[in-house]
Amino acid sequence: MAQSVGIKDVARAAGVSVGTVSNVINRPDTVAAETRARVLSAIDRLGYVRSESARQLRAGRSRIMGLLVLDMGNPFFVDVARGAERAAREAGLGVMVCNSAQSVGEEAEYLSLFAEQRVRGVLLTPTDATGRNIEAFRRHGIPFVLVDRVAEGATECSVSVDDVAGGALAVRHLIDAGHRSIAYVSGPPGLNQVRDRRTGALGALAEAGLGPECLRELPTERLDVAAGRDAGARLLGLADRPTAVFCANDLLALGVLQAMYAAGIKVPDDLAIVGYDDIEFAAAAAVPLTSVRQPAVTMGAMAAELLLEETEADGKRHEHRRVVLQPELVVRRSSLSAR
Repeated sequence: MAQSVGIKDVARAAGVSVGTVSNVINRPDTVAAETRARVLSAIDRLGYVRSESARQLRAGRSRIMGLLVLDMGNPFFVDVARGAERAAREAGLGVMVCNSAQSVGEEAEYLSLFAEQRVRGVLLTPTDATGRNIEAFRRHGIPFVLVDRVAEGATECSVSVDDVAGGALAVRHLIDAGHRSIAYVSGPPGLNQVRDRRTGALGALAEAGLGPECLRELPTERLDVAAGRDAGARLLGLADRPTAVFCANDLLALGVLQAMYAAGIKVPDDLAIVGYDDIEFAAAAAVPLTSVRQPAVTMGAMAAELLLEETEADGKRHEHRRVVLQPELVVRRSSLSAR
């Protein structure tokens, strides 16, 4: 294995001190042009790459921001990451993206990794409903911002979407289309987003003078297409099958759509479907999917900006903020049957 080139090797090749090499790298304007050119030539010839991690440890300030999401297989979180990465790059930082895969254990491991790497801060979409992982991470003193989750106290910032309003938008649309029996394919019940969207759905029913029995919940263990197909199969087995389905995200909705297509059930004539997130695939589905749009890229960018604001406070008092964005209903053919 080739031995790595160090700063001493550069100094020896250029015939200067280690301090001069350091100045060329960190404060080039303090070094004479001829000397600077000789050092840069040695760096290029030897292939020297400075140890960023060592520099960060000396400075006590990392240039890496952590991002931990529920599922990188979900395009919604890819868009969140895009927004965060864009804001971080503008500030000269990089983003370490990790996927908890909706696992409490993996979430804890990645938070420990962030602490070991001494990241600047963390953007976090929690999966642990108990909050124990967050409390354990808090002891490290690393700032974090909750993403797609409202902060319950005043100890951290958060950027989220009003999921209660989003659930109401979806079900109000179905009620206006004439549906009175609606299924809710909800995902893991421990997730706040799932519960809030259900609350909004029930609120829309109450507004229309309909009781909670009009919403049939079909929980799933995951928020992916396979779980949606499984929920679709269970839906097909109901004797009094609802005429419409509201899904907690678009991946579930696409799975339900696949199950209906395989069974010969026409969407939207036999069953109307509404998803949530408005990922790119929603509009490209065989039957374009009505969905509640979340501004995912904006959410990621705003969360990163709040984290940068906190970490650059330099001892000044930072006021934590809870930013709540509004969702938007995007109507497509999957819910447009006349009843």
